[in-house]
Amino acid sequence: MTTDKEILTLIARDPRQGFKCLMNRYKEPVYWHIRRLVVAHEDAQDATQETFVRIYKALTTFHGEPTAFKSWIYRIATNEALRLVNQRHSENVSLDDTPAEAWNLMADEYVDYSDLEAVRLQQAIHALPTKQQLAFNLRYYSEMSYDEIAQVMDSTPDSAKSSYHIAKEKIINFMNLNPKQ
Repeated sequence: MTTDKEILTLIARDPRQGFKCLMNRYKEPVYWHIRRLVVAHEDAQDATQETFVRIYKALTTFHGEPTAFKSWIYRIATNEALRLVNQRHSENVSLDDTPAEAWNLMADEYVDYSDLEAVRLQQAIHALPTKQQLAFNLRYYSEMSYDEIAQVMDSTPDSAKSSYHIAKEKIINFMNLNPKQ
């Protein structure tokens, strides 16, 4: 697997080849990050495509350390996903208010509804406030450090850690209040 440092070096030498390498490394993880935020496959595909267009246009402006490259990519992806969510005027349901309403996740042909636990987990995550949803997804699924999460969320590591732990507690409470049916 090519490292971020190698990708950045290749981009400096040969932007087209470097971008292909970047796509090979990040297309799938970025798609799934966005998918967890927007839910629908088609929306995730659109947002992923727009994310990589924005990354390509902004590559010359990235002058950070290779260690910050992943966070930079995820921040662009997050912004694009949130832009799409806001554009779609999605209803946000809070786990603090009515956990039962979190069962109203939109249908998606790419979701395996036979795995009830996974569906319930996704419903709980989708019902979290955006900041907690981001922190949870980035930590749990993308296995980012709190420093990386803070960079993506334009926050502090302590705030990212707090958001993650609050989200985790809400999800646990949701799962315990809504046992398998």
